[in-house]
Amino acid sequence: MAASRPGSSAGQVILVTGASSGFGRLTAAALARAGHQVAAGMRAVGGRNATAARELAELASTVSGTVSAVEMDVQSQPSVDAAVADVLARFGRVDVVIHNAGHMVLGPAEAFTPEQLAAVYDVNVLGTQRVNRAVLPLLRRQGQGLVLWVGSSSTRGGHPPFLAPYFAAKAGMDALAESYAGELIRFGVDTTIVVPGAFTSGTNHFRHAGHPDDQEREAEYEEAYGTLRAEMLTSLADLVPPDADAQSVADEIVRIVGLPAGRRPYRTHVDPSRDGSEVVSAVADRIRAEFYRRVGIGDLLSPNAAL
Repeated sequence: MAASRPGSSAGQVILVTGASSGFGRLTAAALARAGHQVAAGMRAVGGRNATAARELAELASTVSGTVSAVEMDVQSQPSVDAAVADVLARFGRVDVVIHNAGHMVLGPAEAFTPEQLAAVYDVNVLGTQRVNRAVLPLLRRQGQGLVLWVGSSSTRGGHPPFLAPYFAAKAGMDALAESYAGELIRFGVDTTIVVPGAFTSGTNHFRHAGHPDDQEREAEYEEAYGTLRAEMLTSLADLVPPDADAQSVADEIVRIVGLPAGRRPYRTHVDPSRDGSEVVSAVADRIRAEFYRRVGIGDLLSPNAAL
């Protein structure tokens, strides 16, 4: 299969992590429809995700681009390295990496063991680091590319309690993305952070959420918070307009990928619940940009760093 033309906004080779369901699955399909060559990273391609892999293969016959599953466990560096090698063997290059793989947990923070918090951090943060270590040498040698991070409005918005390990991990990922942006720009590599709001339908995020291992400790919160916890997800869902569609996140990613290099937004929000994250991020990103200029490293800011 012919490799895509370097720098072309169409037909780029794109690696999407966590593409078996949710935003990742929607994004992989939308990018393929837009004419890109998509490697959909997921675990257990021959096992529990075999159906997802087969459905993507069936989609590939109906779109202008290509899309196919690649075995990838972001919690394993050997698995990530093998996946990137597979993509290179198929396409000859990688133009875009989309950090989407993530895992949510629900419950009182105290009831999660330290090992559980570490596991959530491993998926949501260390997973991106494993992928970056495998892919970034390729992008840096090419002198161009895009690293797109799928974040969460929870890092700065009005987030509720009982999701602490996930929110903490997403905040860590956001901070990592900000630092990477400055460290990659001199290599010609763009950074964009896409910030979805709390979509309570259209993904499996809440349905597949983990729960505390310490059930006895969790039960101690029941009397004081049991009713609140039972109603919280309903209250969150009520904030989302009836016409909100998780597909809008995938569509925004397709739009960004298609923009010319150097003209992509540093951060963009897709938040129908309007939890305030966009307002806080606008201030935080402006302060960050002003600080960079004050210390003489303004050249490390993307052209849209404070937009």
